[in-house]
Amino acid sequence: MSDTPKDPATAPKSSLSRFIALGIFACLIGLFFAFDLNSLISYQGLAENEAALKRAVSDNPILTGLAYMTIYVLAVTFSLPGAVWLSLAGGLMFGTWAGGLLIVVSASLGASGLFVAARFIMGDALRARAGPALQKFEASFNRDALSYLFILRLLPVFPFFIVNLGAALVGVRYPVFLITTFFGIMPGTFVFASIGNGISVVLQSGKQPDLSVMTSPEILLPLVGLAILSLAPMLWRRFKG
Repeated sequence: MSDTPKDPATAPKSSLSRFIALGIFACLIGLFFAFDLNSLISYQGLAENEAALKRAVSDNPILTGLAYMTIYVLAVTFSLPGAVWLSLAGGLMFGTWAGGLLIVVSASLGASGLFVAARFIMGDALRARAGPALQKFEASFNRDALSYLFILRLLPVFPFFIVNLGAALVGVRYPVFLITTFFGIMPGTFVFASIGNGISVVLQSGKQPDLSVMTSPEILLPLVGLAILSLAPMLWRRFKG
């Protein structure tokens, strides 16, 4: 079956739309730093606004929850700094379980936004430049994409946005990306929400929370166990093969 030739007239339009999308992306990031909004998504911002955040949740929990999710989705989509403090703020404002769930949903939506944008803006162009080497890697990766992405989500060896971009550029199917993101980030997210839930005392004392708990054996070993378990389908297929 022969490939359908592309209309040359559509190529400039496609390139222009990608250029516009990339320009909007860059402008929004520039505005974020120009207005010093990164100072709000920080330890200082959390410490100074703790009482206001809790009061907002008490006065209107639904509206505040939606506003929090919107900010989180935008922060992840545009790979803005401060995701750790946003996660801690979720636990502080909404508690461990409700806050954790809001974070998981928001992070998954934001990651999806970056995934789709990366595929639209850069995907085809990079594939064309990489040639057969990337196609071979794509085929190998996508055979076991479910296992690989679960491992990358459970054990954050690479930054969150790098995994989002990489998955888009190697042609991972969106349902696989969404499932592994939603369930893969869940264990670590609820740990962060739990830290945020009890952070008031730390903020009032002027100290920063100790996030080294994330690398403690009590937290890390179960995550490693889940990562190993996620390899089971791939290992079974290789064994059968």
